[in-house]
Amino acid sequence: MHGSDLMLSYQSWIIVTIEGWTGALIRSLSQGNWLTLKQNILLTGATGSGKTFLACALGHNACRQGYKVYYYRLKALMEQCYQGHADGRYSKLLTRLNNSDLLLLDDWGLEPLSSEQRSDLLEIVDLMYQRGSIIVVSQLPVENWYKMIGDSTHADAILDRLVHGSIKIELKGESMRKIQSPLTEGDQ
Repeated sequence: MHGSDLMLSYQSWIIVTIEGWTGALIRSLSQGNWLTLKQNILLTGATGSGKTFLACALGHNACRQGYKVYYYRLKALMEQCYQGHADGRYSKLLTRLNNSDLLLLDDWGLEPLSSEQRSDLLEIVDLMYQRGSIIVVSQLPVENWYKMIGDSTHADAILDRLVHGSIKIELKGESMRKIQSPLTEGDQ
């Protein structure tokens, strides 16, 4: 995880009010049973709703509990896969991910996946399946992920491993950035 992400914690998350979600749910997630059960978490919602903040808080909490955690924006992970195929480091990337307990995939679905990216993503999701957990962070509702992935065979395989038995959380409400920023003359 990035250093700035490590500064986020459950204590700071709990004081943030997110429409439709209680501190009790967040505290329940902080106990980490979902990690023991190898469950995935699918966080969806509009821009600024706190998805990445919550995902990083969950990741930070997992680190504090002794779990090995990696954070990637999906595009950056796909770029590392591409480079890894070119320079022979792809297997090292897979080994690193295989040794993790939790993989955070942020900005899921910002753009469609290429054929190579679909194959790499399937390999990574399959690698984590039933031996670790994945948190997916997306502006897209889960029902739109199939189209984003593209090819039906890959989409079926990826989503079957990610979605079934997962914890689905949709964050609602105004942008946290908007709420936290001071009003300017143009905003009034």
